[in-house]
Amino acid sequence: MKTAKNIPLSKIHRASKLVSTGAKVGVNYLKYFGDKMVNSEEEAKGRLHENNANDIYDSLKTLKGSALKMAQMMSMEKNIMPKAFVEKFSLSQFSVPPLSAPLVLKTFKKSFGKFPDQLFDAFNPEAINAASIGQVHQAKKDGKTLAVKIQYPGVAHSIQSDLAIVKPIAMKMFNIKGEHSEMYFKEVEDKLVEETNYVLELEQSQEVEKACSHIPNLKFPKYYPQYSSEQILTMDWMKGIHLSEFTAINTDEEIATKIGQALWDFYMYQLHVLKKVHADPHPGNFLISEEKELIALDFGCMKEIPDDFYIPYFELFKMEVVNNPESFRKNLRALEVLRADDSEKELEFFTQMFYEVLELFTTPFQEDTFDFSSATFFDEISSLGERYMKNTNVRDLNGNRGSRHIIYMNRTFFGLFSLMFDLKAKHIKIRNYETYLK
Repeated sequence: MKTAKNIPLSKIHRASKLVSTGAKVGVNYLKYFGDKMVNSEEEAKGRLHENNANDIYDSLKTLKGSALKMAQMMSMEKNIMPKAFVEKFSLSQFSVPPLSAPLVLKTFKKSFGKFPDQLFDAFNPEAINAASIGQVHQAKKDGKTLAVKIQYPGVAHSIQSDLAIVKPIAMKMFNIKGEHSEMYFKEVEDKLVEETNYVLELEQSQEVEKACSHIPNLKFPKYYPQYSSEQILTMDWMKGIHLSEFTAINTDEEIATKIGQALWDFYMYQLHVLKKVHADPHPGNFLISEEKELIALDFGCMKEIPDDFYIPYFELFKMEVVNNPESFRKNLRALEVLRADDSEKELEFFTQMFYEVLELFTTPFQEDTFDFSSATFFDEISSLGERYMKNTNVRDLNGNRGSRHIIYMNRTFFGLFSLMFDLKAKHIKIRNYETYLK
């Protein structure tokens, strides 16, 4: 794979890269208008999406950092993103052109004051995996094989400027209007800043490993503080294939359910016991071992769940609450979905909208077991999301709804649902995590 000898670091260089990409997108639209004159609208639009996805991703993979992280986040939005974008942007999860060997060594020395071969018995300067914020190298020390994650230079310092550049695109894509939008973007910015702090990630990784290691069929690497810093994170090398590779080849229903149960229990235990959750559930953060166990990686994006959010949020998972108009509206107000200044029209519309959303969204939690392999549930979520995305009332009314915590909580659930569907996990015991509390 072609390597990167440098990364654009200045705000001007990064902005100019995206401006040139915008010009390419403009040309693609001109081609599209000509294309649909001689071919069907569907074929022409398909080529437009593919060309735009290629051009935008080629730009973002050069910039790396938070710009590419946004592409990774968008790749999880399967319900609203065109298929071409989902497929292309999914590469940002674990398949990005890595830094060149000389730049890797320079970056490592800046952190430790030493080159890798002065700390390890052996170090491979060629990356094994590369994602949005950093890349992974293999090393050996005292007979152990280690994974050394090295952060791309300048990533932490470019977050604010990157978000300023992509903000207009993201606002249009997620239908976020100006009012209250800063609150949501501040939440995203804070999480991205946290993800660039590998000292914090080390602490969070060890905390989760200690708290969740009792869950069956779930494994974690051991982490090494002595070989870690703000930009370097060292852990055991875990053998396995990425979850997306596994789901593409697996035909064993029993194994899919076994892994799916481990994944589900892992998330339910975090949400309801730790009140802190791994809020980046994409396939690149999970491996499947040769023993068909789930390996959880990368705890840079952890979302704390305060009680004043946790209580009303999960109250709405109970149908007796959802079906009680007074209790339903009370919890929606606590989550800032309904507001004191809402007009009657807004109050009525958003109450009905969130009733429909929650009635469907919480379907798995109304059963003792749930079949995540059925396409019906996901098709219904997709069609409901598409219907409200196109609804003129959402665009015309004050559509920014909910506490800032909702962004990553909803992202966690939709990401988890997507992984469970990809696994084709059946007969999942929804409240199985409770057995670990006894």
